[in-house]
Amino acid sequence: MTYHCTRDILLVQKLLGHKHIENTMKYTQLVTFKDHEFEVATATTVEEAKKTLAVGFEYVTEKNGIMLFRRPKRLGVTVG
Repeated sequence: MTYHCTRDILLVQKLLGHKHIENTMKYTQLVTFKDHEFEVATATTVEEAKKTLAVGFEYVTEKNGIMLFRRPKRLGVTVG
């Protein structure tokens, strides 16, 4: 869960106490998110895209000139 929230594999490695990053990478694949477990955002300009990426969203695709982003929902946090 920490990896999916932070995207920091080295942090997860340290938290789990793994000596080898390969072991940590196995654990990050065990958690999957359903569509409803993601927050989504859109951007139509490069500036909007930069701001969206800066707050932890990842780029997914572009459709009709609209860039689509997502990030896993964080436990206990709502976006309004």
